[in-house]
Amino acid sequence: MGVLHPATRESLASVNADLDRYADAAPARELTATADELFSVARFLDGERRVRGLLADSTTDEESRVALVRDLFGTRLSQPTVELLTSMTRRRWSTPRDLVRATETLARQATLAIAEKNGSLDEVEDQLFRFGRILGREPELSSMLADTNRPVEGRVQLLDDVLGDKTYPVTATLLRQTVRMPRGRHLDVVAEELAELAAARRNRSVANVRTPVALTPQQEEQLADTLGRMYGRPISLQVELDRSLLGGLVVQVGGEVIDGSVAGKLAAARRSLPS
Repeated sequence: MGVLHPATRESLASVNADLDRYADAAPARELTATADELFSVARFLDGERRVRGLLADSTTDEESRVALVRDLFGTRLSQPTVELLTSMTRRRWSTPRDLVRATETLARQATLAIAEKNGSLDEVEDQLFRFGRILGREPELSSMLADTNRPVEGRVQLLDDVLGDKTYPVTATLLRQTVRMPRGRHLDVVAEELAELAAARRNRSVANVRTPVALTPQQEEQLADTLGRMYGRPISLQVELDRSLLGGLVVQVGGEVIDGSVAGKLAAARRSLPS
């Protein structure tokens, strides 16, 4: 996405957290609709300079900006999409263009969340990375896909012809939406950025487990199932032996740590004692 100013970086982190909370609980079909709507809004804002300027203008009243979102999209889009757009509008953005980039990022994250739910995120990441390398070796193809002088549906059809039936639906959706709105970017670079987004999202679904004793395969399977129910998505385990824990487990999923170890409980008890 390039260099982001502090205000935009902080706002993007906040709305990404909003998206994660929503996506973890939403069914895949609803996520698909939300992602499609967010991509449509990103294209709309990309072409409507005045509107994106009004929505990103932090000098105007926040509720006026929210009212504009509801006037524009309230009856046209689903409630989850409108709520995400409302959250975005309440944030501060360094430039109106950053609002476009943020909307597109949320759409991509919602799309990747579908692969996260159906267990195809690893393959999607690999396909995006490999397609980026193909475009890097085929500059003529990359230029044709990004040439906005060509009809957009023709460019999308060219992409589909290249992809054939070899890619997952999520991979194809992300690449099609990039072709629909290239915004002057090199598509080989964008494809690799998408692969990095997929890798970052995949890390949300990896639990780092520290244990003082080796877990049996049955215990690992039970733990993975329990965490999957907690987080609403498949969770894979990375298990590390740590004798200092004395007993119990320490589990980290993304930025969240669950400390059920004996050592952790003793440390908590010590902190609660009066000094």
